[in-house]
Amino acid sequence: MIGGDGIGPEVVSAAVPVLKAAAAKHGVQVALDEWELGADRYLRDGTTLPPEERDRLVGEYDAALLGAVGDPRVPSNVHARDILLGLRFHADLYVNYRPCRLLAPSLCPLKDVPASGIDVTFFRENTEGLYAGVGGRFKAGTRDEIAVQESVNTWKGVERIVRAAFEHAHRTGRQRVTLVDKANALRHEGALWRRVFEEVGSDWPEIRRDAMYVDAMAMDLVRRPERYQVVVASNLFGDILSDLGAQITGGLGLAPSGNLHPGSWALFEPTHGSAPDIAGTGAANPLATILCVALLLDWMGCGKAGDDVNAAAVASIKSGVTTPDLGGVATTQEVGDWIAARV
Repeated sequence: MIGGDGIGPEVVSAAVPVLKAAAAKHGVQVALDEWELGADRYLRDGTTLPPEERDRLVGEYDAALLGAVGDPRVPSNVHARDILLGLRFHADLYVNYRPCRLLAPSLCPLKDVPASGIDVTFFRENTEGLYAGVGGRFKAGTRDEIAVQESVNTWKGVERIVRAAFEHAHRTGRQRVTLVDKANALRHEGALWRRVFEEVGSDWPEIRRDAMYVDAMAMDLVRRPERYQVVVASNLFGDILSDLGAQITGGLGLAPSGNLHPGSWALFEPTHGSAPDIAGTGAANPLATILCVALLLDWMGCGKAGDDVNAAAVASIKSGVTTPDLGGVATTQEVGDWIAARV
């Protein structure tokens, strides 16, 4: 458990009773260790994520639950980059798993809420693309400055994220997988993604596959979100669209995520930021982190325990036990304790 910065420690603290309750109910033995990684430690001794600690996290633990990182006292956010990107790249967490499910119709900002609801799962490639850091700057700080950022796409990287999307669709009974790209403009990158998508998708002929340009997808996700079930995309496009998916299903306060290497290690985190402006006020919404607990339990083979956490989270909304952002008066910890009791 890594509380991190801002509201991070508060939302993790609220989620822990839920994890313990679900584990106890289903006879699951869970050992929880707290790790101090974040701005406080960095400001105290300059430590971000030492290699030996990184190796221990990935080698000795099954998974990590992270609250949030980011602190205005560290303008460069070097500690956040070292922690998040360090773990993603070291553990090769190539799947960014973002389920976006509308838990209650009242949470949807769209004028017409689909009668069938919204339930879209995004598989964002997490280690390549424009986020690989390939490129540079020439004549920096002058009017002749040139900045080059290159998108890295390998057959291996594309194949494994596309396969993860289809495997998830098959396992959960989804009938459609959508590839999002910009193949009409990014021709070389797009050609690779589309070839792999067709090759991998042919292994599951019962699953419908289609492709959308990212700009058209952004429009259609607002116009008819019920059409989409599983979406796979590159690092940049997946990053943007999964936030859009989160917003139409209630906002980032309800959006969990997992950084996964199937069969190996995982890092679960709410997708919201550290929100230092409300840290310590008890107003932070812990539901995204609690929903991360459900993902974590499912990841560890305890799907029924995860289902109970999801059901209790939905019940908290329907019962009005929510933080102010959702119209309630409960504190962060009160929401967590109520959901734990419900489980």
